[in-house]
Amino acid sequence: METALAALVGIFIATAAYLLLSRSLVRLLLGVVVLGNGINLLIFVAGRLTRGAPPILASAQLAPIGPIANPLPQALILTAIVIGFALFVFLLALVDRIGVTLKTSTTDALRAAEPPAPREPLSY
Repeated sequence: METALAALVGIFIATAAYLLLSRSLVRLLLGVVVLGNGINLLIFVAGRLTRGAPPILASAQLAPIGPIANPLPQALILTAIVIGFALFVFLLALVDRIGVTLKTSTTDALRAAEPPAPREPLSY
């Protein structure tokens, strides 16, 4: 199962790299989301998968009996999901504002909308 999930992580990250290299802002936004999900899955797979094991020992138990799931990757993933959602909402608002203001959704048009660079250095 871990091999299949590792292959899925590779597919997610490859898809995200393809989308991030696109010229469309919507594809760029989707690339950020897919990259975040791929990294979350990578952290989950790195924490090893165990079934039917409690994440924390009981209070009276001194040593683990059988396999135990590590709670740290689960906490990291939960935090990353919240941060990723906040980043997605911010980028979605930014892409919407760019679309309303500049009436474009491509990075080439954004580059053309930048002010020209000064030709001579400023002297004081």
